[in-house]
Amino acid sequence: MEHPLTSPDTSTRATTNRGPWIALGSLVFGLIAGLLVVESRSADALRAVRWIEPVGTIWVNAIRMTVIPLIVASLIVAISGAGPGMARRLGLRSLVVFMILLSIAAMITVVAAPLMFEHLTIDQDAARLIRGSAAVVQSPELPSFSSWLVSLVPPNPIKAAADGAMLPLVVFTLAFGLALGSLDAAASGPVVDWFSGVAAASTVLVRWVLAVAPVGVFALAIGLATRLGGDVFGAVGFYLAAHSLLCVVMIAVLYIIILLTRRVPLRLFARAALPAQVVAASTRSSMAALPSMLTSAEATLGLSRPVTSFALPLAVSTLRLNQPVSWLVMALFAAKLYGVELSGATIATIAVTSVLMSFSVPGIPSGSLFVVAPFFVAAGIPAESVGVLIAVDLIPDFFKTLLNVTGHLTAVTLIGNRPES
Repeated sequence: MEHPLTSPDTSTRATTNRGPWIALGSLVFGLIAGLLVVESRSADALRAVRWIEPVGTIWVNAIRMTVIPLIVASLIVAISGAGPGMARRLGLRSLVVFMILLSIAAMITVVAAPLMFEHLTIDQDAARLIRGSAAVVQSPELPSFSSWLVSLVPPNPIKAAADGAMLPLVVFTLAFGLALGSLDAAASGPVVDWFSGVAAASTVLVRWVLAVAPVGVFALAIGLATRLGGDVFGAVGFYLAAHSLLCVVMIAVLYIIILLTRRVPLRLFARAALPAQVVAASTRSSMAALPSMLTSAEATLGLSRPVTSFALPLAVSTLRLNQPVSWLVMALFAAKLYGVELSGATIATIAVTSVLMSFSVPGIPSGSLFVVAPFFVAAGIPAESVGVLIAVDLIPDFFKTLLNVTGHLTAVTLIGNRPES
């Protein structure tokens, strides 16, 4: 069966090329409109924004409803046809690439972040005000490593899909695809054909949803801007700027890696990344950007379908490239806020831990902040600092998601090969 993403017609290709730029314009326009609404202090304008916001939520839900069938169907078709040998090679290659990218992010942040925070001084009155502004956060009960490991094999894959537990679902799907590939053609053929149809229909549905991206992005952006306003100053502003800037620096490093490895032309990679980046920026969800990444990886970058169907869901489920950046920046800011001195050895320990723990961050809002709390305590930083960080996490989360999505596409580009190579 011909995959609909690999051979779009001329009109579809033209729409695909223009769509990301239109959506990007909608994002900027929505943010500007939201700030103007805040400045106007108009009750009617704010009421209008509250009516517009649900449109963005509906659009995000429409994206998310395509993710599970797209991942499961594409992965089963890819693995059943590839066989255990290719799955093993792709898995090992993915792990190596993930670790290299995480290590690069950690090393850059270890050097840059302490230099940046040397310029931050917080007087005691301001520190007390910031600490007091955060709500008390009840940390959820997080699983131990052994229970997390056990949870990777879901007793009920249908429940895992309903709960959005992507990594256990990917584990089941890989096992099912390998089992299907071990059957003879007479037994596996009808099942593979059925999943091929599901994958093809899902990609068409994705294209329909992305066609209305400008509307959904605008609705999300205007709501975000009205909530944030312009009240971001002082020490908190420094933290937000430093955190966001280091994420942007790491995104630039990813482009440099693509340029140096020469897997794909840099301009082509930038064009492929833009649709997913726009979705990520407006939804703050790597999972919501997955359909766009799958589309771009195959249609724009020309990566092989077995590679994209395997590596991208795995990357979205496990690779959180923002973790080394975020953990170090959060630790340095929290240490300044509570008057704690962090030694070079402590900073290095946090960096190494952030790389190793990035694969086990729970899928809950601000999950990484709850995971980092025990390591903060070990470094002498009060656990209460997590409440402050969660209270100001909205802006950094925007850039963290951008970094993660760009990292996912970088990883699959490094893992895979273009057909002509």
